Amino acid sequence: MSKLSGGGQLPKRPEFKEILRGLVGGFISIFGLTLLTDITTYPMLMAPFGATCVILFAASASPLAQPRNVIGGHMVSAFIGLLALYLFGNSALVMAFAVGTAIAAMQFLRVVHPPAGANPLVIIMAGISGFDFLLFPVLLGSIFLVGVASIINNIGLDNKWPVYWHGFSRKKV
Repeated sequence: MSKLSGGGQLPKRPEFKEILRGLVGGFISIFGLTLLTDITTYPMLMAPFGATCVILFAASASPLAQPRNVIGGHMVSAFIGLLALYLFGNSALVMAFAVGTAIAAMQFLRVVHPPAGANPLVIIMAGISGFDFLLFPVLLGSIFLVGVASIINNIGLDNKWPVYWHGFSRKKV
């Protein structure tokens, strides 16, 4: 195996079915969000959702990939981004403050989801001023991604997804 500069080894290559799950899950998720945008005329897609797909379909057992983290993390960080833009404007200092605050809030609320850390940047850089952004695309887009993951991540696998939702673990009986 290849050695990393730190002396560790690369993880083994995922099995074909796991790679296929990432391909199909990512494709269906993003294509589905674009179709929903066309059908509803509400924006349902934002760049951080691409990174969310990576975590949902390539690291689905991670705490960062659980529904609570995906939906809660996106909601918390988007709210902070909107609030920061509304109260303080769009300077570099505001962007840095909003991202740091979003990280701290996600940690405090136990909904850490790394892609959501980009939400304040997306919101502030694009000048998104309406709080309806929390509904379209943040909440409904996150729910859609979790819905796709709940189907894709449970096809032909012994492990069931999600591992937990509201802090209650899903144990095999």
